[in-house]
Amino acid sequence: MEPENNLPDADGRAFARQKPSLGIVVPCYNEEEVLGETAARLKALVRGLLDSGVIRECRILFVDDGSIDATWQIVCDLHESDLLYAGLKLSRNRGHQNALLAGLMHAKSRYDAVVSLDADLQDDIGIIPDMLAAFQGGSDIVYAVRESRATDSFFKRTFSQGYYKVMEKLGSDVLYNHADYRLMSRRALCALSEFDEVNLFLRGLVRLVGYPSSVVYYKRAERYAGESKYPLGKMLSFAFEGISSFSTKPLKFVTIAGGASLCFPLSCSCTSSSSTRLAIRLPDGRASSFRCGFSAVSCCFPSASSVSTWERYTSR
Repeated sequence: MEPENNLPDADGRAFARQKPSLGIVVPCYNEEEVLGETAARLKALVRGLLDSGVIRECRILFVDDGSIDATWQIVCDLHESDLLYAGLKLSRNRGHQNALLAGLMHAKSRYDAVVSLDADLQDDIGIIPDMLAAFQGGSDIVYAVRESRATDSFFKRTFSQGYYKVMEKLGSDVLYNHADYRLMSRRALCALSEFDEVNLFLRGLVRLVGYPSSVVYYKRAERYAGESKYPLGKMLSFAFEGISSFSTKPLKFVTIAGGASLCFPLSCSCTSSSSTRLAIRLPDGRASSFRCGFSAVSCCFPSASSVSTWERYTSR
């Protein structure tokens, strides 16, 4: 069994920096309209990186966040056609952040560097060579940051800019105009896996990891096809998660309110959430575990005995 935090020795780390193995994690939710084009563009990019010797191997991992359309079937067909593609399927919709974390935790001990990006082709995959160059130069985390929000609607642009300003005022360390398009080294992902957060806000957690980092700027494009998976309700919920998880100001407010309640009794109720440590056994026999909120996953990966191996497992 491969150790969960399997880090190479000094010579191995130097080699991994100069010619790394690369994982690309792509969370998907009802992306049947765009997934084929996304896969084709990523494949062309990866072939170029392999042919030029920038990387020594690569796998593109699609994580299906409980889609109700043909997304998972497309992932399976891609895997059957080319072992460059692999897939994980969550048993139900758990949200973008949980799907992304599932992919990252699967990839962390298998690749020297892992790039995460959305499936909608708004993120410019053309900067991945620049991100790899920064990794080879010593960065463990490379943030892809938008140059502007010209492609956003007026409402979304205004909401996002206001959100970042509020986060800054509340003392949160969030990189302006950065979402979840980034490269992380193996050791950075291993450090990320030590967090036991349940209400995930990865762009805040990653900033807490430390290690050398750098920024690559890009122009964000229009969505290639389909609809945005972040309507107003989800945007507000995600914003609240960030504010409540990575700022001490709300905690101070609650403390003050608690003190005031000694003089002015309040009636309140609270709920508690729990997480489940998900144990994963992969087709090649290796095992991994991490804390997350979903209960079951289907996966397709190449194995020594067959082109496609299917497993279903459930956490208890």
